[in-house]
Amino acid sequence: MDLLEHQGKQLFARHGLATSDGKAVTSVEDAVAAANEIGYPVVVKAQVLIGGRGKAGGVKLAADEAEAREHATNILGLDIKGHIVRTLWIEHASDIATEYYASVLLDRSEKKPLVMFSVEGGVDIEQVAEETPEKLIKQTVDPLEGLTREQALEIAKAGGADEDVVEGVADALVKLYEVWIEEDASLTEINPLIVTPDRQVKALDAKVTLDGNALFRHEENQGLGDTANMDPIELKAKEEGVTYVALDGDIGILGNGAGLVMSTLDVVAQHGGSPANFLDAGGGSDAEKVKQAVALILSNPNVKAVLFNIFGGITRCDEVAKGLVAAFGDLKPEVPFVVRLDGTNDVEGRRILEEAALPNVHAAKTMDGAAEQVVALAKEQS
Repeated sequence: MDLLEHQGKQLFARHGLATSDGKAVTSVEDAVAAANEIGYPVVVKAQVLIGGRGKAGGVKLAADEAEAREHATNILGLDIKGHIVRTLWIEHASDIATEYYASVLLDRSEKKPLVMFSVEGGVDIEQVAEETPEKLIKQTVDPLEGLTREQALEIAKAGGADEDVVEGVADALVKLYEVWIEEDASLTEINPLIVTPDRQVKALDAKVTLDGNALFRHEENQGLGDTANMDPIELKAKEEGVTYVALDGDIGILGNGAGLVMSTLDVVAQHGGSPANFLDAGGGSDAEKVKQAVALILSNPNVKAVLFNIFGGITRCDEVAKGLVAAFGDLKPEVPFVVRLDGTNDVEGRRILEEAALPNVHAAKTMDGAAEQVVALAKEQS
């Protein structure tokens, strides 16, 4: 789960990393009030999960109330590469002497945390890595020992940090690593990590990605993320604990297991169809879970037909059939369904569907046959 800048800074502040005072707001009036409270000059920053905000006009310096109002008015609602700005971060402007770069991520080849540091901060770090790789220091960390202060000092010195701020940079690296470990993050990044004229080191930006599979351990983080820009069906699915991704097509897809669902998307595409969603009902889904999933699929008005592709293992086909019967009783679908049940209790599942005689539900024996049939039915509905 990617966090907005101000949310990342909340985590940084929780672990003692220095950031500037600021407020997140969603209206022009609140932006002006926040700027007046914080004190000028302030920076008005768009909160979107995409880079290049500054070049797109999403970051502006305001010297007084009139400028704060003008910038907030212009930035709210701005479309930055498909991301609509709905939240602003109003922050006291910092004096900057030097800009560095720091990050912690997972080195998958070494299976260890990787700390990166560069004195070339404030620019595209991929460009630095490509054109001047000697200016990007990379060091893996023993996950059992963690990032020690001694190792952080070595990284800061090797990266070329100014001598009088090496201690401050090392402190920032240790705290950035602490955020990565204790918040179950897959990425913590500061670009730029600034040095002020009075030689203080602090985070001017924050980029944090949390491991969604570990959120159950962090109740305080579960409300984070850019929910304002999420697809409403994806948001509802998230609230219900269902894995759903919206796509551009018109065929609703439900399967159990991410691999099976991805395969189903491929087979539907091979037959000339276009999936409307990825929905993994997961292992062991009961009738109620299936009913919830059907409701999510049908809430997309673009759906012309639905394909159920279930390979029962932990999931029982009779439970899937009961869920489908319950869904038809409550939701009264107007689009055709193609259902393929195979595996655990498949005979019982097919018997339940046959006896229910649900309108416009077609049974299929194979995944390929089911995909071919649902594509044809979707085209008939168009």
